[in-house]
Amino acid sequence: MNFLEINSDRKFQLSLIGIFIFSVLLRFWDLSQFNTLVFDEVYYAKYANDYLIGKEFFQSHPPLSQYLIAFGIWIGSHFPASPDTINTLTGSARSTLSYRWLNALTGSFIPLVFGAIAYQLTLRRSTCIIASLLAALDGLFLVESRYALNNIYLILFGLLGQLFFLISLRKTRKLNWLLLAGVFLGLSASIKWNGLGFLLGIFLLIGIARLGKRFFPRYFTDELWTKTANINIVYIPLALVFVPALVYSLLWIPHLILIPQYNFIQVHREIWSFHQRIKGNTPDVHPYCSPWYSWLIMWRPVAYYYAGNSRITYDVHAMANPILLILSTGSIAFFLLRSLFARVWRYRDHFNSFLAVYFLGNYLANLLPWLKISRCTFFYHYMASYSFAILSLAWVLSESWRSSSAIDRMAARVSIVLILLAFFYWLPVYLGWPLSSDDFHRRMIFPSWI
Repeated sequence: MNFLEINSDRKFQLSLIGIFIFSVLLRFWDLSQFNTLVFDEVYYAKYANDYLIGKEFFQSHPPLSQYLIAFGIWIGSHFPASPDTINTLTGSARSTLSYRWLNALTGSFIPLVFGAIAYQLTLRRSTCIIASLLAALDGLFLVESRYALNNIYLILFGLLGQLFFLISLRKTRKLNWLLLAGVFLGLSASIKWNGLGFLLGIFLLIGIARLGKRFFPRYFTDELWTKTANINIVYIPLALVFVPALVYSLLWIPHLILIPQYNFIQVHREIWSFHQRIKGNTPDVHPYCSPWYSWLIMWRPVAYYYAGNSRITYDVHAMANPILLILSTGSIAFFLLRSLFARVWRYRDHFNSFLAVYFLGNYLANLLPWLKISRCTFFYHYMASYSFAILSLAWVLSESWRSSSAIDRMAARVSIVLILLAFFYWLPVYLGWPLSSDDFHRRMIFPSWI
């Protein structure tokens, strides 16, 4: 029996609920185990607490993630906490759960958003389930969800912006959904400036749709191409330029009131100058610096936490599921080759040009801007591009699972099983479980991973 052949609403809903519960349990599992500030919690958790106690500070990113973490701290501080989970490292006596729980809850929804995007692209429940499952089985999204960091908010808001844009294509009244997309794209940019990559991907898609329908109509016959090309020209600057800019600007107001050290223009100059001063992308600058091209094979993941002795090791590694990452990179390569050689590639009836451009355009829109960045960058900067690589893999696996070829069906099943096994093999370094020194080093396959 094919578990992806979900013919009832109830089975479909239960599948997604099961994936969501799985995600929640992993993200909240022993969330307070390290009573300290892990990796960049030394910035984000501390700055969030500074808002609450009225202390001035300078932050090198827009303020939304600090607002959210501060809100989480404020809520969490109203609940009792075990004394062994409380520290004063943020500047006040706070429990670790208070500055982590909102990130964990937010990250739990990431697999559902992946599934929703996959469904809007294909209208297939099987692709939705696979996309949700793959997102739930990745270690990078899991680790980023378990600490008071900002990347998980950037991904969630950016993907929600993409989701509402796709929904608008299938709706008669598009403007409301486009406005909602603009709001979330503005929220993503309000976490980090590289959140604009999600917006750039949409502009690329619209531009290619309009040019393709005009000059190469024979190759742009898909319904989604037509709907993208026919978006009212007035809606684009309103919903996808003005609204994101308005949301971004308004979200700075609380920060500028609480910390009037700089005005709106000055604070952006200071942020720009700060990033310009961080020169070099080598271990001399930071031991976990890694250039953009190394992210495609995860050459240098980031150790967020390490403690131990000769017998026991506690390690938290911000690393992807290695099998999922390799297959996702291969999937993007597949779409690139199919796009470049569509005329000579056989079985063209199985090739969807809209999906190819959607996956490739968004992947490159979030990756290629890093080519011009000279400052130290990290593997987690790949998360936005990686999201679209995972979505592309979900489509490939779904097609293979439904294929008439026994080899294709077997390949899809083996791939999912390998991804599942890899996830549980590396789960101890996602969750920081104690490992013997030998077990830890077995998981650090390459010296560059340590």
